[in-house]
Amino acid sequence: MKQLIAVILFVALIISCAPEKSRASIMLQSPDTNVKLNFFMSNKQELSYMVSYKNETIIDSSKLGFELKDTPPLSRNFKIINVEESTSDETWDMIWGEDTQVRNHYNTLKVELEETSELKRRLNIIFKVYDDGLGFRYEFPKQKHLKDVVIIDENTEFNLTADHKVWWIPGDWDIYEYVYNTTRFSEINALKYYKPNTHLGQTYVPENGVNTPVTMKTNSGVYLSFHEADLTNYAGMTLAVDTLNLKMKSELVGNSENIKVKRQTPFETPWRTVQIADKPGDLIESKLIVNLNDPGVVDGLPYFKPMKYAGIWWDMHIGTGSWDYSGTYHAANTKYAKDMIDFASEHNIDGMLVEGWNIGWEKWWDKKNKKVHFDFVTPYPDYDLEAVVRYGKSKGVELMMHHETSADIVLYEKQLDTAFALMKSLGIHSVKTGYVGSVIPEGEYHHGQYMVNHYQKVLEKGLETQVAINAHEPIKPTGKRRTYPVAIAREGVRGQEYNAWSKDGGNPPEHLTIVPFTRMLGGPVDYTPGIFNTSLKPYKEDNQINTTLAHQLALYVVLYSPVQMVPDLIKHYQEHPAMQFIKDVGVDWNTSKVLDAEIGEFITVARQEKGTNNWFLGSITDENKRTIQVKLDFLDAGKTYMARLYKDRSDSHYMNNPEVYDIEEKEVNNHSVLELHLAEGGGCAVSLMPKL
Repeated sequence: MKQLIAVILFVALIISCAPEKSRASIMLQSPDTNVKLNFFMSNKQELSYMVSYKNETIIDSSKLGFELKDTPPLSRNFKIINVEESTSDETWDMIWGEDTQVRNHYNTLKVELEETSELKRRLNIIFKVYDDGLGFRYEFPKQKHLKDVVIIDENTEFNLTADHKVWWIPGDWDIYEYVYNTTRFSEINALKYYKPNTHLGQTYVPENGVNTPVTMKTNSGVYLSFHEADLTNYAGMTLAVDTLNLKMKSELVGNSENIKVKRQTPFETPWRTVQIADKPGDLIESKLIVNLNDPGVVDGLPYFKPMKYAGIWWDMHIGTGSWDYSGTYHAANTKYAKDMIDFASEHNIDGMLVEGWNIGWEKWWDKKNKKVHFDFVTPYPDYDLEAVVRYGKSKGVELMMHHETSADIVLYEKQLDTAFALMKSLGIHSVKTGYVGSVIPEGEYHHGQYMVNHYQKVLEKGLETQVAINAHEPIKPTGKRRTYPVAIAREGVRGQEYNAWSKDGGNPPEHLTIVPFTRMLGGPVDYTPGIFNTSLKPYKEDNQINTTLAHQLALYVVLYSPVQMVPDLIKHYQEHPAMQFIKDVGVDWNTSKVLDAEIGEFITVARQEKGTNNWFLGSITDENKRTIQVKLDFLDAGKTYMARLYKDRSDSHYMNNPEVYDIEEKEVNNHSVLELHLAEGGGCAVSLMPKL
């Protein structure tokens, strides 16, 4: 039951005149009073704000405004014409997610502004301040002298107060698939770490900037993360960095015409967000990003349930199969698909993905010669789509469709209706979309307004046809899963496949001790954990996965997604005792807790499965071995649980002995403390099930 308490106060503007600063100031604080926002105008009537946390300045005086095409900027010479304040406290239910219920408690300030110049253009700014941070957005009202808006720059500043420690990736306009850097803010150099032509996706980093979420730790131990929420019909935001003055400024992703956003009034921008926490785990437990999105457009998704899924995917990355029909061994064939369904059915896996099923994979990356012509309804001759769907249903396994568009948006949108109609007719309720490569039409980028609108169009088509969307090479998640729960997962991260491709050592052990505090703050991440053959022998002798097997198991808990792949070859799971954890582990949760963590070093997460009393725990570390103590005080009092630990062995090591592990069972209760010994690049996965 959704409960809403709202108190709306229409108040007269309070102007506090400080002669030495000549500014009007309005203060808004969080419900617990720890976060304080000050909005003010300088003596030039420039729009500015500051933020403090527990009386420590977090964001110093920072300007707000826009540069518009063929018209003066919207940044100064404003007067305040009205102020509204309100308080809201509601609890809403997640259809699927990390927690069953979410509290949405905040104070709001809406400042209505008008230029003092002859045009008298109007602009509103809305602030929402939470106990765990804040969000603010611009509102362009309908008005006589500003109808068609062409934004060439949004000048939202975040003026930092010190040279913070930062976890960041370059502000690439096309991909997020980078290893995270850990530096001081003054050491950020996106152009140094940007390596052109190292990925199938076209990449463009126009300046020294970072993509969001970008996360920081202050010298006083406060954790900050900067991102955006409700990215709708607008360009994605990167952050240009001024390393000398310790300042960030919004840098919207544009196109070849240097246009960032085209809109007509009235409209609102996305929320600019700042998460604030005393502990790194509080960033993950925060629901600020989803709360800043509108309520769901549907009350439920009866046709989709969170699931684990197997698939024909890893073969192509390690070279035991090919996507295209003319390859040495076309893996996407009917027999292999049925074998995969049998495997899934036997191991509590509800879904199965097939990549390479449809015609068009020959030279699919060669768009310059216009030879890519994917057909999203016609299978290759060796793949009987309808037979595979029927067989899956007979075994209780649902097919997850695959659409690789090669970022040819013109072609994909022409086939969108027929492609989704086919899924609806076959009762297929999820699809993994892909957008590898440079965007067609030329001059557009993956993270610009054109593509943001395309991803939105696909979500709406999914709602219409009862198909949930797992988008790869996507726009970053910004909490829209609340409004559109068919947005079940996204990639947007340097995933498991890089371990099979890379000659530079793949993803380092610390990679997934950073991702939960950066990329995953935006929303669910489809990383494809669970590779048991971490050495990749005999397929990729020069490559390996830089984790132990126990680390791979723990990722099913550490990394959140309502769809979790079981990606390795069938033979690597068969008769393997560790497969029991994958069979048991949940994918939809009643409650989630980060028990302990330090970004880039280790993380321990516990989650209670929805609909059961089972808990699952995952802990992973970087390249350093460590011993951690885990209190089980989150378990129900008075109950005894059987804990099964899948743990590193004393001689485990991610480089030279990654696949050895032990299984230990013991009775525990809410007074118990587990001592976990994590090897270099290691981890521990634990199932905690009540004894009957």
